[in-house]
Amino acid sequence: MASIEKRKTKKGDTYRFKVSLGYDSSGKQRFVRSDTIKFDSGMTQKQIDKELTRLSVLFEEQVKKDNINDSGDVIENAHISFQDLANEWLDMIAAAQKQKASSIERLKTCRERTYKAIGKTEVKKITYRQIQSFIRSLSKQGVNQRTGKGLSAKTQKHYLWFISDVMNYAIKCEIITNNPCKNIDVFNVGSENKEKDIYSLEELKSILAKINEQAPTDYKTFITIMAYLGLRRGEVLGLEYKDFDFINKTVSIVRTSNYRNKTTGIYTSTPKTKTSRRVLAVPDVVIDLVKKLQSEQADQCIKCGDLWHDTDRLFITWCGEPMHPNTPYTWLERFCESNNFPFKGLHAFRHTFATQAITSGTDVATVSSVLGHSQTSTTLNLYTHAVQAANVKAINVMADLLSGKNT
Repeated sequence: MASIEKRKTKKGDTYRFKVSLGYDSSGKQRFVRSDTIKFDSGMTQKQIDKELTRLSVLFEEQVKKDNINDSGDVIENAHISFQDLANEWLDMIAAAQKQKASSIERLKTCRERTYKAIGKTEVKKITYRQIQSFIRSLSKQGVNQRTGKGLSAKTQKHYLWFISDVMNYAIKCEIITNNPCKNIDVFNVGSENKEKDIYSLEELKSILAKINEQAPTDYKTFITIMAYLGLRRGEVLGLEYKDFDFINKTVSIVRTSNYRNKTTGIYTSTPKTKTSRRVLAVPDVVIDLVKKLQSEQADQCIKCGDLWHDTDRLFITWCGEPMHPNTPYTWLERFCESNNFPFKGLHAFRHTFATQAITSGTDVATVSSVLGHSQTSTTLNLYTHAVQAANVKAINVMADLLSGKNT
């Protein structure tokens, strides 16, 4: 039973309960939980003693419930705060290299706001309502200091995933039994549901025609690959000549080239998901440009001599080092401006590729595979209107067949 200590204070007598959870193998006392109570001055000592006995039993039961698991073992760090456990988890996954460096960096960016909201709270005391309230607060005006709006639903999910991963780690540590992040809602902000910004087929043809006339071979190749294969920017920048099979006209997507910060600089990583590692067919127009680019860079290598860095990358600086991810974006922006084309960003080529493929009749599963999405549902969610247009087209074809219009 819990020990009871009587204390005399200026405001009257108080009673302190103490419960010890034993000692560890080194002889150090594991944990002592205490609580102090003061009784109404109108109670007799006999009444106080009776109530003390009852409360001490209840207190000991609650302490054991909070700190001892079903096997009878003391739960280590039962009262650890979310911030301390999160830092422990981040250090563990970084050391184990179980996640990509870029993913860990993104998780770390979630710490400041999350710790401010629930960092000091004991992990086992964090509730569904607390987490939902925090995620809701992220969508409010002014949270995003750059735009003055709330954080996007996608960014809210990053925060939610961060909290949920820490909670799953807490379950493994037997600190909690259930993850309170289940069924948490995220919120759309402003015009977040607007259609993906894509080029029309006519715009795309005009841009490619003008690029073919004016652009250097490297930028011509870069934009052509994005338009014809629908790759992500990092995937295009990560391409190396050994990835191409010129005989079978295929390319293997096995790496990405990214930029983190001034300290890390440009770094190479793996594609976004396991299914993003894929082999794609390559049209002749891309094959021809890649061969031409390789030939030009071989001449450049000779001119640079010892200054040349042999990275085997397609997209490089003047001395062979990997191209900065912002370089093709800036080049395209200036190119569109000088030629009176709408500038919609590099990712618009990927959206255009997917939309045109779906509306032209390619099944969603195939498009999803080409894009490297982990699930077909991702493609369906991103290109809902294109899928709907394809469905209408298919239904109309069947209607025409049945009505005899195509006979």
